[in-house]
Amino acid sequence: MNIDSRPRVLLLSAYRADSHAVWADALVATFPDIEWLRFELPGRHFRWRIRGNPISWLEALEGVRADAIVATSMVDLATLRGLHPPLSALPALYYFHENQFAYPVGEHQVRSIEPQMVQIYGALSAGRIAFNSAFNRDSFLDGLRALLRRMPDAVPPGVPERLADRARILPVPVPPPRRPEGATPERDPDLILWNHRWEYDKRPELFAEALERLAARGRGFRLALLGPRPKPPPEALQRIRERFGTNIVADGRLPRAEYDALLWRAGIVVSTTAHEFQGLSMLEASGAGARPLVPDALCYPEQYPPEYRYPAGDPEALAARLDTWLTDGLPPPADVRALEPDTLLPAWTRALEELTGRPLSPAPATRT
Repeated sequence: MNIDSRPRVLLLSAYRADSHAVWADALVATFPDIEWLRFELPGRHFRWRIRGNPISWLEALEGVRADAIVATSMVDLATLRGLHPPLSALPALYYFHENQFAYPVGEHQVRSIEPQMVQIYGALSAGRIAFNSAFNRDSFLDGLRALLRRMPDAVPPGVPERLADRARILPVPVPPPRRPEGATPERDPDLILWNHRWEYDKRPELFAEALERLAARGRGFRLALLGPRPKPPPEALQRIRERFGTNIVADGRLPRAEYDALLWRAGIVVSTTAHEFQGLSMLEASGAGARPLVPDALCYPEQYPPEYRYPAGDPEALAARLDTWLTDGLPPPADVRALEPDTLLPAWTRALEELTGRPLSPAPATRT
């Protein structure tokens, strides 16, 4: 495509956390036929971000001209369209990395209807909406139905159905991690990997309890404790360090090459999360051949057969499955090719061609 004829697309991401960054960077790299006009805000201060992004971008978007909009569900799209009339008529794709109906509330947090309303208005104001998993879509629509049933009056019929009709599933493409240079890395079947945020919604305390129960069974194992962690470190991480310090081969965020090498080396990767809309870190590790062990809930039944799932929230069941795998040998690697770029690229291309009204020639999938 001649560069002068490229469609101009606003890419609005109001919370550039890890998964949002992977998605946005991949879109820009994969679709050079589009002139992307990127507006992003840091992934912090959640309540201010989800309600305040129209103010944060008030001057930046003044006078911007585009042909279409791709916005994440952290963006208050309805308000932005109202504040900037030239944006109101543009075709828009509203992308749900998560939804506020299915996001767990922390111990010191109060559930508020406002983030939910931002996403409802955003979805209604966009002609197209997409979710990264069927679980994400279904939990959003179920939450919307439950919310509207609680309202006292003046609720029009068919709102969830209207949004369901315009919804599609478009997962974030997850490329396999790069293999370390040189010889093929040797798999360590006794190495258990944790590569998630050490925060309440990922339930690291359940992981710590499962490891203690596994040790009580007499099983030896090694640990790679990756992923970002707050300061001071959470109690669950401290428990694991104190109890299993000699078992730990890695502890902390690593440079990308070292992180990828551990994904190729680990025998098992574990999730204990209380919420997951797609689970990029599990898919990355699974793509490198680590055997996933995930709760039988959330998005995971869409991705992994039953042999890779354990009853959600049950540390004893998790310890028992780990014991079996460590004693009897690992199961075959999980097949996650359906969520890799080569598989998902046609669906993303169709969605963006429909949005822009232009044929697109995507670049080969790359790792960002």
